[in-house]
Amino acid sequence: QMQFVESGGGLVQPGGSLRLSCAASGSMFSIYRMGWYHQAPGKQRELVAVIDNGHTTNYADSVRGRFTISRDNAKNTVYLQMNRLKSEDTAVYYCNVPSPYNPRDLGHNTATLYNWGQGTQVTVSS
Repeated sequence: QMQFVESGGGLVQPGGSLRLSCAASGSMFSIYRMGWYHQAPGKQRELVAVIDNGHTTNYADSVRGRFTISRDNAKNTVYLQMNRLKSEDTAVYYCNVPSPYNPRDLGHNTATLYNWGQGTQVTVSS
């Protein structure tokens, strides 16, 4: 069983930046495709970025060009660099292993392999 601890959220003004981290337990981290999700109030959780075990990345249209996902397998950690933040990015952010995965899943809710962590709140407001 893999567990996730997300951190790095906070309050930021529109146009600002944040870097989120997700530390994963377990020895299988390096083989998994990892995803970042967000859940805005009253909405479903959505997959916004993925990185596979070869470091290939893909993004939902809503964040492409502004967010960058990366990973450090030596630290069992996946990151989400969020730039040019908008009010609509306000949400709780989580990481997990999307499974099954299809690139069409980006921007939508997906099944995941493991239970959710506590998430980290990102609030974009002036």
